[in-house]
Amino acid sequence: MEKIASSFRDPAGFVFRENGTLLRQINSCYQPIFDKFIQSGLYKELSDKSLIIAHEPISENIIRPAEVFISYPYEWSFEQYKDAALTTLNIQQIALQYGMSLKDATPYNIQFYKGKPLLIDTLSFEPFARRPWVAYSQFCQMFLAPLALMAYTDQRLSCLMKNFINGIPLDLCAKMLPIKAKFNIGLQLNIFLHAKSQQKYADNTTLDTKNISMTKKQQQNILTGLTDCIKHLTIKTETTEWGDYYSHTNYTQQSFQAKKNTVKQYIAQISPKTVWDFGGNTNVFSAMAISAGADVVSFDIDYQAVNKSYISVKESKQTHLLPLVMDLTNPSAGIGWANEERTSLFCRAQKIDCLMALALIHHLAISNNLPFENIAKYFSSLSEYLIIEFVDKQDSQVQKLLFSREDIFKQYTQDNFEGVFSSYFNILDKHSLPSSYRTVYLMQRKTNNN
Repeated sequence: MEKIASSFRDPAGFVFRENGTLLRQINSCYQPIFDKFIQSGLYKELSDKSLIIAHEPISENIIRPAEVFISYPYEWSFEQYKDAALTTLNIQQIALQYGMSLKDATPYNIQFYKGKPLLIDTLSFEPFARRPWVAYSQFCQMFLAPLALMAYTDQRLSCLMKNFINGIPLDLCAKMLPIKAKFNIGLQLNIFLHAKSQQKYADNTTLDTKNISMTKKQQQNILTGLTDCIKHLTIKTETTEWGDYYSHTNYTQQSFQAKKNTVKQYIAQISPKTVWDFGGNTNVFSAMAISAGADVVSFDIDYQAVNKSYISVKESKQTHLLPLVMDLTNPSAGIGWANEERTSLFCRAQKIDCLMALALIHHLAISNNLPFENIAKYFSSLSEYLIIEFVDKQDSQVQKLLFSREDIFKQYTQDNFEGVFSSYFNILDKHSLPSSYRTVYLMQRKTNNN
């Protein structure tokens, strides 16, 4: 039995693997509550509405949940974070109708599965009690505060969740929000006044919130207020370099079509089931992998591009694409207790059949001074197959990168690229795109680098 490193905080149970199978144990102290959760019909309603991960009973105290790719809130776009928050509030509203309540309201318990956010912690419920919602402050710190900062200040501030793994302190959030945020009644109540209340009673040992009575209706009113507040949070529609990449690309129609045909051919040749698309942008090429039957996780550094992708996933009801925010030169690291509570991107790369890195190599090698050796070694550690595009120095996009700096990249040549990558991959095929200085390659990892 291999216990999952992040599954240590909850005395109700834990998640583990046995012979590769993901399982969840229900501890004896929680068994009566879990039985009520099932027998009340709450699990069935949440499952029918795709709001909770489905599970299969293995024994009286062990269940097998469906597996999902784990992502973290600092990897989500604004609309993803917003939908995760609204899903949490919706689940709490439904739970109250069954005489139960969420004891946790953390985004780490929400994952995106088949295009939708759902709860993966089946042991997050407790019987309803006539007192304030126990997870209210946690919800404000881990959902409302990041969303408010993204909406009123900058989308990129969701990265604060990397440093504040248990939620952004409300006093810090209040300081970072502009004055106009105070005119939002939901934020005034749940951020600004909440922060003052926390500071006022921080050292008060006589205040016992467990003895404060709150009816179900009062709780529902608070949830409705939070829901309305979050629904009305929006971000500015901004034009960004990558969010509007295909509107300003230097491809001719002929070369872009050739690129699409080549990538489609390579995908058909290897028939991958799982694909990671680095620099996926608005997922033109991810869509090709999906059409061939693959599940795709698409990464891009641009929040606006990822936000557009997620909105497209929702509108098209796409179930095989998960767009995430990621800086490939600084991917998510292991953080939390012993650096294992939230695992690194590398540790989550378990079953990748194919990695796509299109129109990316020049940004890694020139913008970020990464040697081909480092790139090839890392890519070979992730996936068996690689579809990669080399962009020559004569390309106008590379010329832009070199315009304001000295060209110190003497090793940035196609021959050197092929030579270095050949140490880690077998080059199965390559195709030069017409009317361009670009070449697309299909590579397979060498067995001695597996």
